Amino acid sequence: MTDRVVLSLIGVVSVVALSVVGALLLGRAPAVGGVEVAALPGVNAMLNGASAVLLTAGFLFIRRRNVAAHRACMLGAFGVSVLFLVCYLVYHYHAGSRPFGGQGWIRPLYFVLLVSHIVLAAAIVPLALTTIYRGLSAYRGASAHVARHVRIARWTLPIWLYVSVTGVAVYLLLYHW
Repeated sequence: MTDRVVLSLIGVVSVVALSVVGALLLGRAPAVGGVEVAALPGVNAMLNGASAVLLTAGFLFIRRRNVAAHRACMLGAFGVSVLFLVCYLVYHYHAGSRPFGGQGWIRPLYFVLLVSHIVLAAAIVPLALTTIYRGLSAYRGASAHVARHVRIARWTLPIWLYVSVTGVAVYLLLYHW
């Protein structure tokens, strides 16, 4: 497949994923039924934490020029993030959203974290997919992709890491503050 086709597919997948999340959170009431999802926010926080650890390890591995370990960590972070998205959708489908109950100085801090987390989480979908595509293409011998992979990875990594860490922070503030 050509870059144009793959990048177009990444665009379509990103729009569909964000549309599903948006419709679920904004467009409907939670499902009524007997599915127990109370543990999923904690699972999601652990998945976000695991993603942050894998991203950090992957960065350290590539700095040491251990490409195989870097690739394994980054694909692991992607897999954990996909699992997070599935759990997140299941939870919000069945339980809806939980309002933040904190008061005082913590309230504006929570909303700044939440809004930045949401905006950057939306941005990370196409960024991560493109970065992974270019990294795997570079690995398969398409050397032109190496420079492009590095160029986009310099943006993707800090954004993805921020989204993972703030995901844990949002969980802690929402469920344990």
